[in-house]
Amino acid sequence: MIKVFIIDDSMMVRNAIFKILKGEKDIKIIGEAPNPVDAFEVFRKVGLPDVFILDIEMPKMDGLTFLKQIQKQKPIPVIICSTLVHKGSSEAIDALRLGAVDIVLKPKINVKEYFIEQKDIFLNAIRGAALSKVNFSPSSVEQKEVSQKDVKAGVPSKDFIAIGSSTGGVQVLEEILTKLKPSHLGIVITQHMPEGFTSSFSNRLNNLTKSLIVEAKDGEVICENKVIIAKGGIHMEVIKDENDGFYKIRLRDFPKVNSHRPSVNVLFSSISKVVDKNVTAFILTGMGDDGAVGLKKLKDKGCDTYGQNKQTCVVYGMPNIANQIGAVKSEMSIFEIIKKINSLN
Repeated sequence: MIKVFIIDDSMMVRNAIFKILKGEKDIKIIGEAPNPVDAFEVFRKVGLPDVFILDIEMPKMDGLTFLKQIQKQKPIPVIICSTLVHKGSSEAIDALRLGAVDIVLKPKINVKEYFIEQKDIFLNAIRGAALSKVNFSPSSVEQKEVSQKDVKAGVPSKDFIAIGSSTGGVQVLEEILTKLKPSHLGIVITQHMPEGFTSSFSNRLNNLTKSLIVEAKDGEVICENKVIIAKGGIHMEVIKDENDGFYKIRLRDFPKVNSHRPSVNVLFSSISKVVDKNVTAFILTGMGDDGAVGLKKLKDKGCDTYGQNKQTCVVYGMPNIANQIGAVKSEMSIFEIIKKINSLN
């Protein structure tokens, strides 16, 4: 039984969530509160849940402050449900960095109808969150901004790095990218994120690292010391320009693949069509199986392929499936992944 606790200042939202969860045999709402301060009083009676559903903007204490406190005391999977999700706001990005495992849009109107329509998505988020292992890392949350950011991309990369990640990937990617040495190989990343979030995420990382980090644009050249993050809501592929021989980004708008857009499989599969052995690929924490088949294609081309190990994954899903189908050369911890990337230049 998955025990759920709802913290949201809207009674209408709490009631709507309660109604869609009421008939689920494997889910039980053990409590609810209009804000975190009141929630602490309820915890004393019912105990802590397996999953929190948490708003960001609330009276007495905001959701981010609560999230940081609870994750330091006892890390518990959190699903953010907020109107700020729609904006791809910095607050929503911070929630993911603080350990939230998923984000769901809270509508401003037609609340009851919206949650009924999104019931399956919500249920999958809760069940997935219950299986996750929150690895709260204060060091990664409290990164200091680079004092003076004047970083330029290097020459176009003949060799480059490809990364795919999902649930828990925001924290892991920040941990990796903030520890890369200058002039690293070009990096392309597909992180499962809604439209609007990848811009905020890229801007955040750009202020923390010594790399040039950008949201993908059509025709973007893969260069040394540059990190290109797939744009939310559209697929990202890599092509090789026939005129100059440079590896470049192509954005393509077609249906979801493995339930995602952008999809890691789309990225990895596109790379397998244009490279030989000059790409090193990593599949990181995440639910589901996206990326496994594409990673196998890269391995079959002779590329080095690695998966994040179970011990450091928030959700050992994507790397596990990739490992099961023989797509992974070996598994690595986050520290080993950083060391590997820094050794490639």
